[in-house]
Amino acid sequence: MTLHQTILTLLILQGAMGAFDVIYHHELRCALPQQKTAAYELRLHAIRSCLYGLVFAGSAWFVWGGAWLWLLWGIVLIEVVLTLMDFVEEDRTRRLPASERITHTLLAINAGALFGLLGWLSLSWAKLDTGLYPTPYSGWGIVLSIMAAGVFASGVRDAFASRALYRGCAAEPFDFGPGAQTFLISGGTGFIGQELVRHLLELGHLPILLVRDPLKASMQFEGRAACIASMDQLSVSTRVDVVVNLAGEKILGLPWSAKRKARLIGSRVRVTNALVAWIEKAETKPRLMLSASAVGFYGVKDLDEVRALDETSEAQPCFTSELCQRWEEAGHKVVGSGVPLKLLRMGLVFDRHAGALPAMLMPIRIGLGGPLGSGRQIMSWIHLQDVVGVMAWLCRRQHSSPEIATYNLVAPENPSQREFIDVAASLLGRPALFKTPLAPIRLLLGEQSCLLLDGQRVTPARLLTEGYAFRYPTLALALRQICFKRPS
Repeated sequence: MTLHQTILTLLILQGAMGAFDVIYHHELRCALPQQKTAAYELRLHAIRSCLYGLVFAGSAWFVWGGAWLWLLWGIVLIEVVLTLMDFVEEDRTRRLPASERITHTLLAINAGALFGLLGWLSLSWAKLDTGLYPTPYSGWGIVLSIMAAGVFASGVRDAFASRALYRGCAAEPFDFGPGAQTFLISGGTGFIGQELVRHLLELGHLPILLVRDPLKASMQFEGRAACIASMDQLSVSTRVDVVVNLAGEKILGLPWSAKRKARLIGSRVRVTNALVAWIEKAETKPRLMLSASAVGFYGVKDLDEVRALDETSEAQPCFTSELCQRWEEAGHKVVGSGVPLKLLRMGLVFDRHAGALPAMLMPIRIGLGGPLGSGRQIMSWIHLQDVVGVMAWLCRRQHSSPEIATYNLVAPENPSQREFIDVAASLLGRPALFKTPLAPIRLLLGEQSCLLLDGQRVTPARLLTEGYAFRYPTLALALRQICFKRPS
C-alpha cells in the first residue's frame, strides 16, 4: 500500500468514526438538535462537516499540487481550530458520556496520524506544478465520495437545526403569577420540561429538577437550576410553590412487551409516588400540583366516531388507557395533603425542533409526503407554547383546596391526518401524493401502531369553558409559525 493509499484509508476511518459519533451520540443519545443550549455547537458542527466534505471529495479523486496544496492545508488548519472550539463548547454546555470522550480521543489520534502522513506526502506534492491531478485510486474515491455526500448532508442538517434553535430562543415568556416562585419539576430535561424551565428562568423563578443525572441537567441549564437525583435530597423544610410532574419514559420505540409495558407504567407511577410522598412530609405544602397525562386515556376510537371526547369521557380497555389511568391515580393521593391537583391530558405536542412534528414534516419537505393509511384518523394536537401557556394560566388562577380537575390539552381544531398533510404540504409548497399503506406500519410497530393509525376527536372543553385563550387554535396558524415565523 502506498503512502497516499494509507492516507485515504485513514480518512475513510475518520469518516466512519465521525458518522458513529454524530448518529449515536449527537442524534440518538443526547438528541443534540433538540437542545436549546446546543445552537452554537451545531453551528460549529455544520461548518466542520462542510469542510470535511470538501476534504473527502477533493481527496477522493485528486492530488493537490503547488498552490492547491496550501489551500488544502488551510482547510485542515481551519478544521483543527473549529474542533478545538467545539471541545470547549461541549465542556461548557453538556456532560459528555464516556463513549463520546473515547470516540473523540480515537478521532484525535487518527487525525494526528493522518495529518502527519499528509505532511510527509506534501513534501513531494509541493514540487508539482499548481493544479489538481487525478488519482488512480478509484475504489477509495467512490467510498470517499459517498462519505462526502453524507457529511455535507449532516452539515446542512446541523445548520438548519442551529438556525431553528437560535430562532426558538426569542419566545416571549409567560406569566406564572407574581413574585419569584419555586417549582419542583420532574422530567425537566424532556421535550416539554426544557421549554417550561427556560420560561421560568427567564422570569426569575427557581426550578428544582428531579432528574437521573443532576450534573448533566445542571450543565444543560448553565447551572441556573437546582438539580436532585432523588426526593431524599430535598429537605422537607424547603418551600415549594408549585409541583410539575412530567416524568415518564417515551412510549413510542421498542415493542410493547409485557416487560416494557411494566417499565412504561413504572417510570410514571414511581416518580409520581415519590413526589406525593415528599409533599405529605413537607412542612409547607405547595399551593398546586400539575401532573401530565395523555389523551391516550380515552383509548382507541372508531374512524367513523364523530362524537368529541371531553374530560368526562370514559377510559377504554387498552394499554394506553391503562397507562394514563395508573399515572393519574398515583397523583390523586396529593389531595389528602390539601394540595389541588390538575391533570393535563395532552394530545400530540407540536414544536419546530423537537417532538414528533419534525419527523412528520420531513417527508413532506422532500416531496415524499402523504397520508398514513386511510388518512381519516383524527389528530388531537397542541402547540408547545400552548402547553406552557396552560401551565402558566393554571398557576395564575385561584384554586379551591383540595380538588382534582382534568384538562384536555388539545387545540380546538381537530384535523384528520389527511387534512394535516394537505395543510403542511400547501404551506411548504410541496406535493403530497405518496400514501403509506397500513399493513407495513402495523407489522413494524405492532400494538403501538395505534399511536399513528387510530385517532381520537378530543376537545378542550374545560379550557374553553374556563376562558383559556389559545395562542395557536388552528393547525394552519401553528404550522405557519413553526415553519416560517419567529415565536410570539
